[in-house]
Amino acid sequence: MEISDVKYSQYLQILREELLPAMGCTEPIAMAYAAAKARQTLGAMPDKIDIVISGNIIKNVKSVVVPNTGGLKGIAAAVAAGTVVGDADKQLEVLSFVKPEEIPQIGKFMDECQMTVMKSESGKLLDIDLHMYKGTDSVRLRICDYHTNIVLIEKNGQVLLKRDENAAAGSETDRSVLNVHDILDFAESVRIEDVRDMLERQINYNLAISEEGLRGNYGASIGKTLLETRGDDVRVRARAQAAAGSDARMSGCELPVIINSGSGNQGITVSVPLIIYARERQIPQDTLYRALTLSNLIAIHQKTGIGRLSAYCGAVSAGCGAGCGIAYMEGADYRGIAHTLVNALAIVSGIVCDGAKPSCAAKIASSVEAGIFGWQMYQAGQQFCGGDGILSKGVENTIHNVCRLGRDGMRETDREIIRIMTGC
Repeated sequence: MEISDVKYSQYLQILREELLPAMGCTEPIAMAYAAAKARQTLGAMPDKIDIVISGNIIKNVKSVVVPNTGGLKGIAAAVAAGTVVGDADKQLEVLSFVKPEEIPQIGKFMDECQMTVMKSESGKLLDIDLHMYKGTDSVRLRICDYHTNIVLIEKNGQVLLKRDENAAAGSETDRSVLNVHDILDFAESVRIEDVRDMLERQINYNLAISEEGLRGNYGASIGKTLLETRGDDVRVRARAQAAAGSDARMSGCELPVIINSGSGNQGITVSVPLIIYARERQIPQDTLYRALTLSNLIAIHQKTGIGRLSAYCGAVSAGCGAGCGIAYMEGADYRGIAHTLVNALAIVSGIVCDGAKPSCAAKIASSVEAGIFGWQMYQAGQQFCGGDGILSKGVENTIHNVCRLGRDGMRETDREIIRIMTGC
C-alpha cells in the first residue's frame, strides 16, 4: 500500500482513534468521566443523582472494581468516584491521579448522596444519562455509542451542548474500509515511524499490567494458574500473560492499558501474546510492530460489524486477531492469515459476554488458544470449510456471518443475560 493512498491515511487514523489509554474497565470509567464532567458543569457537589443507563452498561459495571476507590465495586462507586475525585479533562484516565487521602471521600459521598439507578429505554447499547441536582440547580449529561461521546449537556434546562445522537459515531473514520487483505498490505508497508510511538506505548502499558497480574493475587488468578498447571511453553505463557492482565484490570489495578475497540481487555488480548512470542522467538522489533498493526486492525475489523457492546465476547475478536499476528511473525502470507482467522472463529465464536468480571481472564485465555490453534491447524494442512456451521467460503464472508450473529442474532441473548444478572 502506497503512503499516498487514501486507505493508508485511513488505516493509520483508525489506529490513532482506537489505541487510547484507559485506567480501569472502560464502562465504569466512562460513567466516572460522565460524572466528573457533570459535576464540573454543575459547579458544586450534588446532593442527588439520577443514573439512567443501558443494560449493557449495567452488565459491564456491576461486578467490576473501580480503580483508586479502595476496592469499591459497581455503578454507584463509579459515579461517586467520578463526582468526588475525577478529573474530566483526563477522559478515560479520569481516575488516574486520585490521592490516597481522597479515597475515603468517595464512600462518604455514597452514604450522603441520594443515587437512583434506572435502566434506559433508548435502545442504545452504550447509553449513560446522568441527572445531577444541587438545591435548585441541575445538570443533565448524556454519553452514547462510544465511551467519551458526550451528545448532550444541559444546565437548569438550558442546552449547553447538543449533538445528533443518531450520528454520534460520525466523527470516527469509516471502519468499512477495513478488510483482511488490505490490513495485511498496510501492516507490511506502513512506515514504522508512523506507528512506533503508539505501538511502543501499547507494548509498555499492556505488558506492565500483565506482569502485575502475575505478581499479585487478582481475581481468580487465571494467568498464574495456567502457568502453575500447564507449564511454561510459549503458547501457555502467551495465554497466561494476556489473562493475567485481565486478572489485574478486572480487580481494580490502577495501571493504565491501551485499549482496542473501546476495551482494555481486548487491547491486552490483541497485544500481549504477540509480545511474549516475539521475545521467545527473538523476532525483530520492526516485525513485532507490523504484527501488532495487523492484529489490532483485524480485531477492530471484526468488532466493527458487531458493535462495541453486545452479547458476543469481545475477547474472541481480539484473541483471533492475536492468532493472526502470531501467524504473521512466523511467516504466514495472506492465505495463512485468512485461514488462521476462519479456523479460530469456528472454534470460539459462541462465547457470550455476561459482563466485565474476573472470568473475562479465562475467556481471554480460551480465545488466544483458539487463535494460536487456528494457525497450527493451517500449518498442519487442516482447515474448517465454508458450509461448516456459520462459516462461508472466504474470510470476509465468514467475518460478515459472525458479525451478523453477534449484532443481530444475539440481541435476545443479550437481553436475557441482563435480565439474569439484574434479577428481572
